Amino acid sequence: MKDLNARLDHLKSLIQEEDFLLGKGLSNEVNIRIFCYGAKEEMAVRYFTEHLKNEPLKCKVHIVDLYETLLSICEDKRILARIPQLEERRGKDFLAKQLERSCDAKTFAHKIVEGFGNDKDVLMITGVGKVFPFMRVHSLLNALQEEMNEKPVVVFYPGEFNGHYLKLFNQLKANEYYRAFSIV
Repeated sequence: MKDLNARLDHLKSLIQEEDFLLGKGLSNEVNIRIFCYGAKEEMAVRYFTEHLKNEPLKCKVHIVDLYETLLSICEDKRILARIPQLEERRGKDFLAKQLERSCDAKTFAHKIVEGFGNDKDVLMITGVGKVFPFMRVHSLLNALQEEMNEKPVVVFYPGEFNGHYLKLFNQLKANEYYRAFSIV
């Protein structure tokens, strides 16, 4: 199934199935799935996730944009307003190191889980490319699997996942993450 729209439609059907919601067929692994797509298809994926929020589904979906999460974390830490001046004075490399320290994977995971709520059935993560290089999805998934072991997680990933390695934008150095499963 190569066509992106057909794959997205199939995903919408799949997330509503009881076996998916219960993680059946995963050999007791965490229920983390990766939906890969080409970087050129980003706008179509964004359109899909925006409209999915308003769809009448058999499950309750919580969609998290990692860029919005980054901004929220910076706001919580009262550093958001100072970021432009900090970058101007100290440079982008310094800023990147500061953000990596104050907005690490555990902080992201905690913020995501905090907003998830018990009434939700599926967590969908978007914005992976928007937070690169501050947050790497393999680090986030390692942190999330400690806190999200009951509910399914779907990551919209602009790149490749071969079951062992994630390769952002199909160009950057691959990072190992073997606990997830490819979806659709």
